[in-house]
Amino acid sequence: MAGTDRTLESLAGGPAIVLVEPQLGENIGMVARAMANFGLTDLRLVAPRDGWPNEKARAAASRADHVIDGARVFETVREAVADLTWLLATTARPRDSLKPVRGPKSASAELRARIAAGRPAGILFGRERFGLSNEEVGLADEIVTFPVNPAFASLNIAQAVLLMSYEWMQSGGEDGAEEAPRFAPPEAEPADKGDLHRFLDHTEALLDRLGYFRPPERKVALSEKLRTTLTKANFNRMEVHALHGVLRHVEFKLDGGQE
Repeated sequence: MAGTDRTLESLAGGPAIVLVEPQLGENIGMVARAMANFGLTDLRLVAPRDGWPNEKARAAASRADHVIDGARVFETVREAVADLTWLLATTARPRDSLKPVRGPKSASAELRARIAAGRPAGILFGRERFGLSNEEVGLADEIVTFPVNPAFASLNIAQAVLLMSYEWMQSGGEDGAEEAPRFAPPEAEPADKGDLHRFLDHTEALLDRLGYFRPPERKVALSEKLRTTLTKANFNRMEVHALHGVLRHVEFKLDGGQE
């Protein structure tokens, strides 16, 4: 669809769009085009199969060059989301998880509120063939899913990004916008994902040392439930640092330390 007005200043900002192991350059390009349509610019690629940069992606982006040029590549999901304070994982199928589940409209409204408050946030999109693993979904705070035909729920990655990008832009309209309160309590600085994941690793390592994960074959399932529970707490930066201190004190005592 033509009709781009190059005289208008481009929109920018919004949530990070994180693609996990995207396969085809063309798909990345179509994602970039969808993002540009609705003012999103922060594209992050986790281990793209065909490497980066990719000329097929640029061609498919249909002049969304600013998104392609600004795309960043990471080796792991954890590295890609380390600076974010809130993360959504997209999935089309039910998960054995206690994470809250939102539709795209509610998710976009929450994204906008957090980003407006200066809290970086993002959306995780899975592989073209089989989406996100349970471990990757476990890194997110909440799940977002789409109200599609249950008999044919498959969306390609560009369609999924387009839907979320559209809802992101819609969430910025005046309809339904709430009047800001006259005053509010001071906001605690949120913990970024890098800090949170280090705390979760620390917790798991200490519990492993104490023999918590029994029987051993249930370790993965127990670890996932523990991480989901602690992620839902939405700790701020000060709380994560305090909890790290608690774990270090426990380790000190286990190693025979004396006050």
